[in-house]
Amino acid sequence: MQRYEYHIVPAPRRGEKARGVKTTEDRFALALMGLMNRLGAEGWEYVRADALPCDERSGLTGTKTTYQNMLVFRRVIESAVAVAPVVASPVAVAPVVDAPAPALRLGAADAPAGAAPSLGAAKPEQAAE
Repeated sequence: MQRYEYHIVPAPRRGEKARGVKTTEDRFALALMGLMNRLGAEGWEYVRADALPCDERSGLTGTKTTYQNMLVFRRVIESAVAVAPVVASPVAVAPVVDAPAPALRLGAADAPAGAAPSLGAAKPEQAAE
């Protein structure tokens, strides 16, 4: 399974000037192509463009909703690609020897005297005795 990381950038709002590029559409396409080529060179794959709502302040107390055009890119996370499923292979296992396991002993906690409160009875009827 491939894992992706995503990169979201605002779409260009203005075109770029260049020699031989005269119309607004061509200038905008040039700006968009430059952005996509830069991110593509870094390994980002274009996924889609979205227009998302954004609440902005309007005046002292008001708000208005505008829409921001965002470009979504993704690329495969390298660490996820390098991980391959491990297949168990038959391995010679040494025979198990029946030896008694060493006994574990729990000692008293090293706490200063009087540091922990004493506990009362679990049931109310035992507390009266």
